Amino acid sequence: MTTLRRAHADDVAAVERVALAAYTPYLPRMDGQRPGPLDADYARAVADDETWVALEGDEVVGYLVLVPEGTTLLLDNVAVLPSHHGRGVGRALLALAEERADAHGCSRVRLYTHASMVENQRLYEHLGYVETHRATDAGLARVFYAKDV
Repeated sequence: MTTLRRAHADDVAAVERVALAAYTPYLPRMDGQRPGPLDADYARAVADDETWVALEGDEVVGYLVLVPEGTTLLLDNVAVLPSHHGRGVGRALLALAEERADAHGCSRVRLYTHASMVENQRLYEHLGYVETHRATDAGLARVFYAKDV
């Protein structure tokens, strides 16, 4: 059973491990670029943003980083260990983002993903996120999504 809780400073190494496992498989598709989450400052995210972890037992198997932006909540980063794909962990984290948007008084969740991460795009669209645009951002080809909540 997956449980979700706010991340603590002692979770940073586990979040970094999940990011490495989740995003490394995309490197061959990205023409020498690196997904931003591989270089993110997770200690800062835990301290300054709203960061959550998904646990199975005592093991961190996924995480979520949220940043309120007025009436919109930015889903800055979400990742799940590849060994836990298909078990509902990602869906639970995305549902949590929508709950947290409501708690923050936000009417919309927005997110972006790399254009090569088509599996993520299919999941977001299946869960009701709508593609708003595509753009090069920070040198990366990104697909932007939003969902009214």
